[in-house]
Amino acid sequence: MYFNKMDSSTIAAIATPIGCGGIGIIKISGPNALSIADHIFRKAGFKQEGPDTAHSFSFKTHRLYYGHIVDPKSGQVLDEVVLAVMKAPHSYTCEDIVEIQAHSGYAVLSAILSLTLKQGARLAEPGEFTKRAYQNGRIDLTQAEAVIDIINARTDKALEIATSQIKGDMKARVEAIRNILVNIMIRANAAIDFPDDAGETIDIDSALETLYSRVGNPLRKLIEQYDNAHVLRDGLNLVIVGRPNAGKSSLMNRLIKKDRVIVTCVPGTTRDLIEETLNIHGIPVVVTDTAGLHETEDPVEVAGIKKTYEHASGCDLVLFVVDASCSLTSEDVTIFEKINNKKTILVINKSDLVDEKFVMDIPDGWADMPQVIISALYNREIDTLKNLVAKIVLSEPGLDLAGKIIPNLRHKIALDRSLGAVSSAIDGLRAKVPFELIAIDVQEAIDSLGEITGVAAGEEILDKIFSSFCIGK
Repeated sequence: MYFNKMDSSTIAAIATPIGCGGIGIIKISGPNALSIADHIFRKAGFKQEGPDTAHSFSFKTHRLYYGHIVDPKSGQVLDEVVLAVMKAPHSYTCEDIVEIQAHSGYAVLSAILSLTLKQGARLAEPGEFTKRAYQNGRIDLTQAEAVIDIINARTDKALEIATSQIKGDMKARVEAIRNILVNIMIRANAAIDFPDDAGETIDIDSALETLYSRVGNPLRKLIEQYDNAHVLRDGLNLVIVGRPNAGKSSLMNRLIKKDRVIVTCVPGTTRDLIEETLNIHGIPVVVTDTAGLHETEDPVEVAGIKKTYEHASGCDLVLFVVDASCSLTSEDVTIFEKINNKKTILVINKSDLVDEKFVMDIPDGWADMPQVIISALYNREIDTLKNLVAKIVLSEPGLDLAGKIIPNLRHKIALDRSLGAVSSAIDGLRAKVPFELIAIDVQEAIDSLGEITGVAAGEEILDKIFSSFCIGK
C-alpha cells in the first residue's frame, strides 16, 4: 500500500525545484505543523539568549511572518525566511499547513527540511499533500489529477483544459450522469422488493429513454471528446517516416528549430528513435525522427526499422517524407502500405531541387492524403506544414473546444465500461429480463463513474495516480 488512508502524521517536503533561484519552499502539513514551526522559527526582533531558549509564539491563520529559521539545539541561524500559516480546515490539505519561504539552494533547503524532520515530521510521499486534500474532501479525484495536468501543461490550451477540470467541470458532468443512474437504481431495487407493484414503480419506456438519451448520449460525447481531443492535453504523437536520405532528420531539426539530429548524405545515419517536444498553434507535440525504412541486412538498422514501425503503429499522425528530386521507389510504396491505416500527411521534400511547376507523380491510392511540398534544407513551407498539422487536429469531428472537458485515459476507460453496462441494461429492459439483472448492470455503470471522481476508487487506483506526482505536491 502506498500509505495508510487514515494516516494522521505530520508531513514535510521541499515543494519547489532545488536550484539557483530566488525562493525555495518547504511545506509542512498535519496536526504538529504549527508546533514544529514554533520550535524552529524566530520572529524578527526575537532575542536568542542561547540554545533551547524558552519561547512561544501564537500564529494566526493566513498570515505571513518574517524572521529566521533557527536550530533550537545549537542556536544556529539557517536562513532568513517568510513563514506562511494556514490553519485547518482552510488550507490546501484541510490540515494545519506551514510554508517556509527560504532562499533557494540545495544546502539551505535540505538543512531546513532536516530540521523539520528532527522535530517529528516525516518526509512526504510523492503527491501526499494532494492526496490528503482528496481524502479530506476538499477536492475530488478528477481535480487531484488536474493538479498534475497543470504542472505538466506545455501549452495554453492544455492549461485551459486542466484549469477547467480543477474547477470541477469534469466532476459536475460525471456526477450529473451518475445521479440519474442512482435514481434508476432506486426504482429498480423497489421493483425487486415489491414485484407485484413493479409496473407502478418503474416505467420501462421512460427508463429506456432516460438511459439512452440522458445517460448513454452524454457518456458517448465524453468518450468522443477523449478520442478527438486528448492530444490537446496529452500531446500529439507525431512520427516522421521515410526511406533513407529523404530528409527526415532535416525536417525534424526545422520543426524544433535546432540541430538535434545529425544530418549527412550517408544513408542510415539515424538508427534509433529521437524524440523532441514542440508547440504547434497551442497543440503540444511530441515529434519522433526514425530510422530510414529500406531493405537491409545490417542488424542494427533492422532493429531500428522494426522499432520505427512499432512506434508508428501507435502514433496519432505520420509525416511520410518522400524525395521530390527522384521518382517514387518500391521502398516508398512499401512504407505507404504499412502506414496507410494511420492518419498521414505526405511531405514532399527537397523542392529546392525541382522547378516551381513541379508536380509529383503519385499512385491513385495516395490521392486522399493531404500533402505539402517543402524544402527542409532552406526552411521553405515549414510553417505551411505546421498549419496543416494543426488543421487536421483541430478539425476533428465532435471536437468541442468551448466545453474544454476532455477526459484523460483513465477516465475514458471508466466511461467505456460505464457505457457498456448502460447498453446491457437497455438490452435487458427491452428483453424484459428480471430486474435483478438490470440492477447489476446499472450498479456497474454507477461504480465505473464513481471510479472517475473517487467515490468508488480503490486504493490501487489512488496509489497509481498519486505516485505519479512529485514530492512536495
